[in-house]
This record gives sequence, C-alpha cells and structure tokens, in this order.
Amino acid sequence: MTPTDQPLNRLSRVITQGAHRAPARAMLKAIGFTDEDLAKPIIGIANTWTEIGPCNYHLRELAERVKAGVRAAGGTPMEFCTVSISDGITMGTEGMKASLISREVIADSVELVARGNAFDGLVCLSGCDKTNPGVAMALARLDIPGLILYGGSTAPGECDGKDLTVQDVFEAVGAHSSGKLDDAGLKKVEDAACPGAGACGGQFTANTMAASLELIGLSPMGLNGIPAEDPRKGEAAEACGRIVMDMLRNDLRPSTILTREAFENAIASVAATGGSTNAVLHYLALAREAGVPLTIDDFDAISARTPLLADLKPGGRFTAPDLHAAGGIRLVAQRLLAGGKLHGAAMTVTGRTLAEELASAQETPGQQVVRPFANPIKASGGLVILKGSLAPEGCVIKVAGHERLHHTGPARVFETEDEAFAAVQAGRIDHGDVVVIRYEGPRGGPGMREMLGVTAALMGAGLGETVALLTDGRFSGATRGLMAGHVAPEAFVGGPIALVREGDTVVFDVPTRRLDLKVPEDELAKRRAEWKAPAPRYRTGVFAKYAATVTSASEGAITVAR
Repeated sequence: MTPTDQPLNRLSRVITQGAHRAPARAMLKAIGFTDEDLAKPIIGIANTWTEIGPCNYHLRELAERVKAGVRAAGGTPMEFCTVSISDGITMGTEGMKASLISREVIADSVELVARGNAFDGLVCLSGCDKTNPGVAMALARLDIPGLILYGGSTAPGECDGKDLTVQDVFEAVGAHSSGKLDDAGLKKVEDAACPGAGACGGQFTANTMAASLELIGLSPMGLNGIPAEDPRKGEAAEACGRIVMDMLRNDLRPSTILTREAFENAIASVAATGGSTNAVLHYLALAREAGVPLTIDDFDAISARTPLLADLKPGGRFTAPDLHAAGGIRLVAQRLLAGGKLHGAAMTVTGRTLAEELASAQETPGQQVVRPFANPIKASGGLVILKGSLAPEGCVIKVAGHERLHHTGPARVFETEDEAFAAVQAGRIDHGDVVVIRYEGPRGGPGMREMLGVTAALMGAGLGETVALLTDGRFSGATRGLMAGHVAPEAFVGGPIALVREGDTVVFDVPTRRLDLKVPEDELAKRRAEWKAPAPRYRTGVFAKYAATVTSASEGAITVAR
C-alpha cells in the first residue's frame, strides 16, 4: 500500500481546527480531551454493547482495548453506542420484528454519528446477528478507513456429557410440549446451554457473518473467531486499533475492499461452513450499499460450486469455538483457495491480500471439524435458491447435511408465526404436512420474524424429518430441516404465497430448484381477483416507517426512499 500524502485528520479538522472551532473544542475539553488529542486523527469506536443478553455484553471491555490500540498508534478514539436486538431473547414474540429492522437503524445511526462528527476512521464492535451487517453497511456508506471486530462466540454449554447451544433449548421446548421431556429436563437444558458472554455457539447467523466478514476483507483474518472470553480477544481488540491507523495512513477504504470478488469470497465461506440463510439478505443489502452488482441467483451459483467442508451446528457436530481450535476460518479458506474456489488477490483491511493472509493457516493435528477439500461433507455448499410458481422472485433453503431433496404434501396455512407455533404445540401438525406461514415478510410482518421457535418445535416433536415449511419470513441460523424462507414476493404485496389454501398440494424439488403450488391457473386467477391487501399492522413509529420503505427480500430487504 502507498501512504497517503493527505493530512490524517483531513475530515475531523473541520470540527477541531481553527479559531472558529473554539466552541467545539471547548465542549470536547469538558469531557477530558486535550489540544494534543484534538490535533490527532479522530477514530470513532462504534460499539453495539448492551447488557440485554450475552452476545454484546462484553463489548465495553473490548472497546477500551481498541481505544488503547488507537492511542498507541497516534490517533484519538471517541466511543459511541448504537442499538442491538437479541434474536434469541425476542424469538417467537412481537419483539422479534424489531431484529431485522434494527439492522437499518444500526447502519443509519453509525453513519449519522460518523458523518456528524467527521471521523477520520472507524472501528466497529459487533456481536448479535444484525449488528454485524448493520455496521458493515455503515462502513460501505461512509467509505472511510474502518474495520469490524466481532466480539466472539460463547463457549458451548454442557449437559449430561453433551455440548449445548441455544438451539438445543429451542428444540427442548418442542420435546417438552410433545411429552418427551419433563419440566426438570427442560430446566436442566435451559440452565446449562449459555454459560457466559458471547454470541450463540453454532454456525448460526452471528458466527456465519463473523467468519464471512473476514473473507470479504472487512475484519482482520483470524480475529473474529477468537471466543468471547478468551484472553486473546483483548489483544485482538488492541491490534484493531493499530490496524485502523495503518488503514488511515494508507488511505485504505471499504470501496477498495468491497469488490465483486470479495463478495464471492464471502458467499463461498457461508456455503463451505453450512452457514445461515440470513447471509443472503445481509450480503444483498451490503452489495447495494457498496454499489456492487449482486443478485439472489448468485448465491445458488456460488454455493453449487463450493464444497461443504466444516462440520458445524446446526447441521453438523461442532461449534464455533471448536472451529477456532481446529485452525479457524483461515483453515477453511486456505482449502477453498487451494481448490480454486476463492479470489486470492482480493484486498483485506490489513493491507494484505486474502492469499497472503491465508498462507499462515495452521491445522491442529487430529482435528475433525474441517474436512479435506478432496473429501468434503458434500460436494456443494449449504445455500440453495428455489424459484417456481410459489416463489417467482426466489426463496432460500439451507441444505447443509443430509436433508431431504424432495417433498410433496398438503398445505397447512397460518397467517402468523404465533398461529403456527400454537398448532405445533397442540399436536395439530402431521407427518408429511407443509406448514405455510405468511404475512411475516419485510412489509407484512413487518420485519421478517425468524421462525426458530416453530422449526425447533417441529424438530423437538419428532416431525423435523417428515414436515416441510415455507414462509415469507426468515429463519434463524439455528434452523435445520427442509425449510424455505424469504419467499418472494411476500403475501402482503399479493405474492403467490397469499393465494395458498388449506390442503393445496405444495412441491419442493431441490435438484431442479423449484417450489411449486399444484393448483390450476384458472383457480389461482380466481383467488387473485378475490384477494385484498390487509391493513398495515403498524401505522406509526419505526415499524411503520420500515414497512413503507423496505424492498423485497429478494433484494435484501433494505430501506430505500420512495
């Protein structure tokens, strides 16, 4: 990289320099900043800390270590916070609608603070699901030197010799409702599953995004995977403070990093690790912010050519800390690069190319988490895009293990997630059914609630291998089974999912990438003529604003001016 000849405080000097800026300096001195501090480049520390849930609980301590790194490298850090919604806590409630909406609020708020204060650079601390893409979207908009450090995964819990994650608690609820687990057994799982700070331990959405942010180049390679309570996490935070100052000196910005090749690298990492379907929404949204052409069909094409190498929950056996101990995402990526599945010349925040970063990968002897490239778990990755008469714009499923590739069954139609969950709890879903949950899309929900409560309850009730589910809402990264999410167009705008009736035959055909409703076209035309758009569920506030401006899930469910 070539050092810039521009002043390192070229942005912040409009706030801090000159006689006319005396009032601003006076206010900053009131909280302890000195003239020397204000003469240096100002680095924003965007923190998503909260004490509501474990995922982001420890980020205050990490922020102090980042700030120490910035100061040691010649900058002045200024920390601020944004919002975070815990998917695991809000799952199955009206509050879950806030989760995806919070991604936009996070991006907006980080952008506002950074622009308002003319920061020269930015370090973003993320944890729970939507904080990862939210801060990435803000970096793309701002295009100032900046990076992301993920707070890390929690350690797995332990119960009766078995490693647990929060996924096991949700599935235990299903087992409890079906009489397979008593009250004491449920409480035993509940008490053991989440032992401390950090995000959920499987390759769910948070860990999926954290790993792929290293592959796309916005996070330093190897640092996101360090578990939350590992002492080395603090060292990683200090390193990030130094790295952002190097980025500033070299004028290395997100626009240099976020290329089409970088997005393909990130998607390949999702496919190779059996990652969350939410990555489709988030990378479509990030690509839009970065001005990089990317469509929903690209995910299927990239996944189809990428082998599944990492044996991770929810489809596999191991957790994110296990992957880190085995050699981390760097080991997975090194094998993909050697197999010709990555673009090694893509730039990263360290100023080194991806290939240069992967050269130092080390495999722990005897590890079983990451398979050799020549002997993958599956020849193709976990993400599959289906289209058809039920999903003209597409929908997303995850085929990360040995799931069924075909299913034909009668539709069981529910207008909300709550109705579907009650039906599962009451034992009203039968083997072979197709559960249809609609009016939970970006506009209809609004906010595309995740359906982990329903999907885990189906698993816990012993129906996971014989029932299929489709929805215009989302799934948690912990979801497993034949489940199609993000069905688009959504029901609220009159998509075909709105026309499904109880008992209609629905066909999943994964090899042909089809999701179809077996109803004659003349009958569908009659139903379409009779259909009326429902009233919005919210008429004021942030939910109403989101519903009025959000795009289709097939475009990333981002908000745009209308």
